[in-house]
Amino acid sequence: MGKVKLFIWILVLGNTTLFSQVSGFKVAPNFDQTNNIRCYLSKAASEITQNSLSDIQNLKDWEAVRGERYEQFLEMMGLQGKQVKGNRPALKITKTGVIQKEGYRIEKLYYESLPGLYVPANLYIPDGIKKPVPAILYVCGHAHTQKHHYQAHAKNFAQNGFVCLIIETIQRGEVKGEHLGQESNGWFQWYSKGYNPGGVEIWNGIRGLDLLSGMTEVDKDKLGVTGISGGGSQSWYLPAVDPRIKAAAAVAGAGSLEGQITQRTIDDHCDCMMPINTYGIDFPDIGALIAPRPFMIAQTNHDLYYSVESVHTLYEKVKPIYSFYGKSNNLIMKKADGPHSYGSNEELRPEILSFFLKELKGVHKSVEQIGKIDTSKELSNEELKSYRNGGPPKDDRTKTIQDSFVALASAPNITNLEALNTYKMEVTSFLKEKTFGAFPKKAAPLDIRLEFRALDGSGVRRKDYSFVPEEGWRLKFSLRERDFENASTSRPLLLVLRNPDEERWAAESMVSGALKNMEVAYFEARGVGETGWSPSLQWHIRRSAAWTGRTIASMRVYDVLRCLQAIREIPEIGSNTIYIAAQGEMAVVAAYAALLDGNVKTLMLKDLPPTQNVVSDPSGRGEALEMLNSLRVTDIPQVVGLNYPNELVMVGNPPTTFEWIKNLYGNFNIPDTYVEVKELSQWMQKQ
Repeated sequence: MGKVKLFIWILVLGNTTLFSQVSGFKVAPNFDQTNNIRCYLSKAASEITQNSLSDIQNLKDWEAVRGERYEQFLEMMGLQGKQVKGNRPALKITKTGVIQKEGYRIEKLYYESLPGLYVPANLYIPDGIKKPVPAILYVCGHAHTQKHHYQAHAKNFAQNGFVCLIIETIQRGEVKGEHLGQESNGWFQWYSKGYNPGGVEIWNGIRGLDLLSGMTEVDKDKLGVTGISGGGSQSWYLPAVDPRIKAAAAVAGAGSLEGQITQRTIDDHCDCMMPINTYGIDFPDIGALIAPRPFMIAQTNHDLYYSVESVHTLYEKVKPIYSFYGKSNNLIMKKADGPHSYGSNEELRPEILSFFLKELKGVHKSVEQIGKIDTSKELSNEELKSYRNGGPPKDDRTKTIQDSFVALASAPNITNLEALNTYKMEVTSFLKEKTFGAFPKKAAPLDIRLEFRALDGSGVRRKDYSFVPEEGWRLKFSLRERDFENASTSRPLLLVLRNPDEERWAAESMVSGALKNMEVAYFEARGVGETGWSPSLQWHIRRSAAWTGRTIASMRVYDVLRCLQAIREIPEIGSNTIYIAAQGEMAVVAAYAALLDGNVKTLMLKDLPPTQNVVSDPSGRGEALEMLNSLRVTDIPQVVGLNYPNELVMVGNPPTTFEWIKNLYGNFNIPDTYVEVKELSQWMQKQ
């Protein structure tokens, strides 16, 4: 064995102490118990739950932030820009029939909450009203027949002297709209849009309260809201948004985020059951917005969707806010035995009626005095329909409201550098706050390790490094350098982002020939390569990540940013000129990371998706492009273009949406900074 080969053999296998002294980095096998996505997301959810309202020590603390948190909640429900406060346009109500029952009548109607958005409803009005009486808005859960399924609740309220308006969701009932975007349809782009169907339901509920407030039979200062399941979550949302609600009873509508993720009850939930979690909140933050008004949280102990323990956590977290107001008795939690219901014997229903009688009528009537409540469905679904035989108005937008409820960004016309810089600042500021808000507030130590090194027969030196992007993860990149003895530290470094489930050598093939003129590092962000997860878990991860205020793509953006930092801190690499090459979904990650980093000299992108506003496979498998709220401010072509004046190399056939980039670079007439090539090797040959 020759002296050089013997030295290399000893260097690789025997003398780690010597190499550690030379490199300055720890050389050790990576046995860290990290890189488990389920553990990571469960921990993130637990931290959100534990931190909810933890900064509030007294009423002054709460009043100082209440206004801001109210506005943030509106935004997370997609209600920014909606006329939530102040006077709204007169409500257009169309009555389609009346059913007279003993002691009350049912008016069948629909109202127009937004132009072309109609809400089917039944209005239960007690007979013989002499003066205005309290009213209750009953918000339906996700039963298929809606007003029909929940009619006994409205009937019971009417029989006890309340006017009751029962409204349908956009998901089921007379018009089948969409609540199950991410859950069933693969519409993960809703996260990028900042769209949540629960926001539409809140708006429809606000307009329902407008209807009740305008009735001569109703005392507009004594309004309540209640519902179960999806209606239960709305019974948290609506009183948090609308102060006209003086009492609310939420049944099986919320559990702690910690419980939802760690116990995986999220997997059985509709997408309306959690806000777009831009600001990392949990339901206690919503409950605090209800305080100090009377609020009942009702829950059974064998609910498939919420453990009673996770619901009790919410109660305990909200309770101090009520105590700060001196209204501890206004927050109530009632429990019952049974599955997802009002209890095995409907025992929660008398509790709720007793609650509203006391809070809205001033009548004290015990559950024993109320007794068992009739739950029979007297009228058929057909009899209770609000629309006549022709169905809803022809301009009804219920089935498409997800396409217009939240305003999305459009590509601006940039003609000068001042406009470009202003736009870039607006986009990056928005992204940092509303898309990448879950980035760690304090960066973890990188703890860079040299994991492996070798020299192949062609003179290519390999070094594998690992680092910590954030707590719970240790990721690797593998560096390739030519000329073991005389490698120059002044050559540029090309960072190549590997894709999830890519074919073997796919990344190497994409950058073939790069080693002639530069160092090359191959990087695996979380979920790629050694830290990958089962494709069957992807659906759960995409939803759980979003509920905790992040997405797979946004986590990978952070990984790339930290990888760039690690590369710059390793003396042996020593390159200040860094390029990034990526393809497919990782090309999107590369574009965002380069924009935030600001110091990537050249961005080489292949097979870029034309937009983030794309439908995924309903199974959740495949490209995960979504990033919270991103489409409210930008889209892929604009993110790529905002890397100007740094060089862009577009590989393959860029989609037509990328003409915006080409025009942008053309406007500023900097030669050779925008390049289109069929294969990246064409660009490499010119370097």
